[in-house]
Amino acid sequence: MAKIVIDQDKITEPEAILELCPFGALEWDNQYLSINAACKMCKLCVKKGPAGVFTFIEDEVVTVDKSQWQGIVVYVDHMEGNIHPVTLELIGKAKELAAKVSYPVYCLFMGHNITGKAQELLQYGIDEVFVYDDEELKDFRIEPYAAVFEEFITKVKPSIVLVGGTTVGRSLAPRMAARFRTGLTADCTVLDVDENTDLAQIRPAFGGNIMAHIVTPNTRPQFATVRYKVFSLAEKTNSPTGKVTFCTISKEKLVSQIRVLQVKPKEKVKSIEDAEVIVVAGGGIKSAKDMEMLQVLADKLGGMVATTRPLIEAGFADARLQIGLSGRTVKPKLIITCGVSGAVQFVAGMDSADNIIAINTDENAPIFNVAHYGIIGDLYKIVPDLIERLAQGNE
Repeated sequence: MAKIVIDQDKITEPEAILELCPFGALEWDNQYLSINAACKMCKLCVKKGPAGVFTFIEDEVVTVDKSQWQGIVVYVDHMEGNIHPVTLELIGKAKELAAKVSYPVYCLFMGHNITGKAQELLQYGIDEVFVYDDEELKDFRIEPYAAVFEEFITKVKPSIVLVGGTTVGRSLAPRMAARFRTGLTADCTVLDVDENTDLAQIRPAFGGNIMAHIVTPNTRPQFATVRYKVFSLAEKTNSPTGKVTFCTISKEKLVSQIRVLQVKPKEKVKSIEDAEVIVVAGGGIKSAKDMEMLQVLADKLGGMVATTRPLIEAGFADARLQIGLSGRTVKPKLIITCGVSGAVQFVAGMDSADNIIAINTDENAPIFNVAHYGIIGDLYKIVPDLIERLAQGNE
């Protein structure tokens, strides 16, 4: 790890030297100049400070032999064998990345009585599905699942590991990255791979105000989690050539301190992530009652109503209906935004929609930069008119 070393004997102007750091990281402690936790490693003190006072020392970086790590693996997220769609989206992206560096694509599938489902995965062009089928893996418990994951990585040595940004995925991925002392980028929106097999991981940062480009050049494997609906579903192949490999692990490694007493199926509710048509209420909505107007429009189109974060905070709707970085990512065939300004945090959650129609009184609203069709006007006039026209069309 890099560090900045201070030569106390070369300090000639004690008071002036504190002004070198714009972050207030320099301070005096018992007659000694020290660097506190506010340091950003910007090295301004090294560049602008008195000669010899500050020295930047970077530890030697130990790199991994990348040739020993091959392939891309997708963790199969499922509930009792029912595979989560995010897995199929990641398979599609994995195949795209693998084609660039001539890597095989694997799936890691762990659970109980899942053999049949493993065969189905081959239809998506997977080279090899590694199956760990054990009664101890019937219900998700972090210790045995992490043990299986670790053993698989140790044995197969994949270069890239893709995990869905689900509750299970977000529990497993950080543990694996920590065990292998490697990097993990969460909630990626763009993935690419360089010729040297480094995974280019792009995700929003600082509240969505910038897009961070992250690489893990010195360690393997490279971990990334991706939310549902960010990528497109993998296409099936007419002539699958992959194989299913059944793996075993010692029972001792499957021991858990967690006992599953009962499993209650979660009540199924219609999710905006699965809706093909979405009408979005933005800051232009004046009251909770006005949401009914948008609900009528959504019903006419066979869709759902969603919202932006300010309306959730105002109590106008359930948090499960929020679109954006702190909400859900959607990819409908049609999305109509009503009074939505188009903050980057919101746009990051919906800009992959097939058709985007924006309604806003402000012709300079950022939402028009991503909309396929823009309507400049008052939503309280436009939406009722749309409802009326749809009603006439159904008569």
